Amino acid sequence: MRRLAPYQTGLWLAEYVDIHCQLCRIYRSTPQSQLSSGKPSLNTTGSSSDHSLSSRLYHQFHHHLNKGLLCAYCHHSVAWLPEPFDVDIAVGSSLTIQAATYYDYPMREAIRAFKHHEDMTKFPLLLHAIRQLPRPHGCHHDNSVIVAMPTTNQRLIKRGFDPVGILSAQLSKHWRIPLWHGVQRIDDTVSQQGLTRAERLSNLDNAFALTKTPPVRRLLLFDDVATTGASLQALGRTLSRAFTDTTLNSPLVVA
Repeated sequence: MRRLAPYQTGLWLAEYVDIHCQLCRIYRSTPQSQLSSGKPSLNTTGSSSDHSLSSRLYHQFHHHLNKGLLCAYCHHSVAWLPEPFDVDIAVGSSLTIQAATYYDYPMREAIRAFKHHEDMTKFPLLLHAIRQLPRPHGCHHDNSVIVAMPTTNQRLIKRGFDPVGILSAQLSKHWRIPLWHGVQRIDDTVSQQGLTRAERLSNLDNAFALTKTPPVRRLLLFDDVATTGASLQALGRTLSRAFTDTTLNSPLVVA
């Protein structure tokens, strides 16, 4: 019998049972389908298979039961989907980075508590942020994979869990695009926090290595925080060497 992840029960309670906003804890939460970011979607879905009967029934069932994670007031108090920015990964090739929101209150405090203290009470807020990300145009489960920022074994042992892995799994469910684990982190670098962009890039030299060839040409890179984009740039450079005409995109939780 398959065991549930330790956070999954709490997440179900937050989504389907708890009627209070996961941020203010005062007002009633509002279903995602009733919320609008106030900004038009930058991309659209692109898979005809998403319109299958089973898929439609599942999402109708989910939307009917889902009570939402934030109230409308808290949702609209956050600036969603800031303008994307590009970083160069090769000659004539760049990586577009799209964040769900800014690295500011309340996301900054939530991501720090989640990453450094394994505070799962912040997880619903981060999940809400992930669900604001529009799936990149033309990407679906047959032609795209999500590549989560890998971590080192030492960092995984020290932290005790993989926050990016947990968040990327939720994005995979949201977009219905599979995760691909074909990159490993081989560096023994220091933390990127507090470093300048030049120091970050130098710190990440030869930090990643492919363990297998990407199965598709659309790779959606994922990380939880991007300040200068140096980590994603280094990962993108490694992936771009697999085949030069790979299409790279980079959705993020916060930036």
